[in-house]
Amino acid sequence: MYQALYRKYRPRRFGDVAGQEHITETLRRQMVGDRLSHAYLFVGTRGTGKTTCAKILSAAVNCLNPEDGEPCNKCMACIGIEDGSILDVLELDAASNNSVDNVRALRDEAIYSPATVKKRVYIVDEVHMLSTSAFNALLKILEEPPEHILFILATTDLHKVPATIQSRCQRFSFKRLPVSVLVDRLNLIAEKEGIELTEDASRKLAMLADGSMRDGISLLDQCVSGDPIDSVQVQNTLGLAGQHEISRLVKAIAKRETVPALNILNDLYNDGRDMSSLLGETASIFRDLLICKLSPDSGLLNAGFDHALLDDVSAGLPPERLFYCLDVLKNALAGLSRSGSSKLSVEMCIIKMCDERLADDESAILSRLSSLEAGCFNPVSTASSDFEENMKSDLPIAEISNQDFSDSKKSINEASQPEEDKIDELYDQVADVVIFDDEKIPESQADAISVAKQSTPASGNKFTDIFGLLKKEASLQALLGDNAEIVEDAGGGALTLMVGDSFSANMIKAEFTDIIKEAAKKVLGRDVVINVDVKEVSSDDSKRSKLESLIAFDIVQFE
Repeated sequence: MYQALYRKYRPRRFGDVAGQEHITETLRRQMVGDRLSHAYLFVGTRGTGKTTCAKILSAAVNCLNPEDGEPCNKCMACIGIEDGSILDVLELDAASNNSVDNVRALRDEAIYSPATVKKRVYIVDEVHMLSTSAFNALLKILEEPPEHILFILATTDLHKVPATIQSRCQRFSFKRLPVSVLVDRLNLIAEKEGIELTEDASRKLAMLADGSMRDGISLLDQCVSGDPIDSVQVQNTLGLAGQHEISRLVKAIAKRETVPALNILNDLYNDGRDMSSLLGETASIFRDLLICKLSPDSGLLNAGFDHALLDDVSAGLPPERLFYCLDVLKNALAGLSRSGSSKLSVEMCIIKMCDERLADDESAILSRLSSLEAGCFNPVSTASSDFEENMKSDLPIAEISNQDFSDSKKSINEASQPEEDKIDELYDQVADVVIFDDEKIPESQADAISVAKQSTPASGNKFTDIFGLLKKEASLQALLGDNAEIVEDAGGGALTLMVGDSFSANMIKAEFTDIIKEAAKKVLGRDVVINVDVKEVSSDDSKRSKLESLIAFDIVQFE
């Protein structure tokens, strides 16, 4: 009968265990020095050698002819332990024997001497699955065991094992196996089995194994056929998308091209690609993009993608957006098993990654703020160079690329009256990505003013000279707008500057009050109190003023 490769090539000596030399050498030296403990706790992720080392240790302590701490695998004891005919070495699954009655039966049986070997060995796998009462029943025999008893406990969740149990055992932590170790073992097995395995295929299998030797060998077993095993066969057999398709998908997401990204996903779905594997591969490259952005030479990249590709894609992605995409991918992977439609879940994931406005979590907000601080938020790119065409399109105003401010201001002011209803539409679209809240506008934008508005209030009273002095301050002039005016109170001791919106009013209060006061003193010959307030304007004028203020501060840019 055919035997699975991971069982056929399970190591039978400490020296054959790959990647866990810090454990196997310690156990072998304890065997040579006759310093074995009565209880061991093996901790580590799946497929790293816990049960294998437990079996080797149980054979070594009972071997009739040990060789430098290693079992000979030839004597009656070694052969009997290997084929399961010696009942003094018992392997238990705590997941199915987790009650207090099971442990009490084990404890009552353990007092008897072994029948055919030196020591009675109990290998308890997944020991963290024992109930609290079962752990309590195990405590006494672990603390004062008979001389002929050896306990070997194995777990993948150390935090679920009570500290009272841990303190009574020697603990060994098994590491995830590096890709290089897995590749060497896969090549060795392929050579012994007469399998033609290419280098890129063995590396791909090793990376998919995620540090687990058993998973890597099982994947190799799954890919075995009459043909040589290459990366294409690994992709087709395991339902992987492949680097080319994944790179196309990531590039589309990076450019916020939602429809092309969904088309790529649809093609992969129709080709029978596994959606969970697709999300995992996508998360892996986004993780590498983040590492490449933060520390290109760290040596932590693991997705196997070309450095040139990573540099090209990461150039337009700030770390905040990479964090956001990874967060969306993590949540999608976690909920995929509970989803009724895996394709729908992945489609929603891709749409969210292309447009942060569809998510309201913290990482999405940070990504949007990062784009605003950079001076642009471009969910969709446009190649149009005519502002009037952009006004007629469905694109949000904040998505229109940059051109000279004076041209764009002229275009918006010269828009024909039938186009006036576009102001409401443009304002609503900008509101999706720009919050018209004075405290939400980054302070750094105040330094971004490069072009001032060229108009000043047309006033025929004594305050015309004050506005003439204020024209010399380009930043202030941009905030005053076309409709600013100065109102004097009844007593003449204070002046109130009326502007068109609260954003401009607050900026003037914070930065320019002293300048206005000095200009008023030069014209009036006396000190006056300066107040700043918002004048009542029509809805369309208010919205137009806010749009123009955002243009002036490079928060929203037009062609």
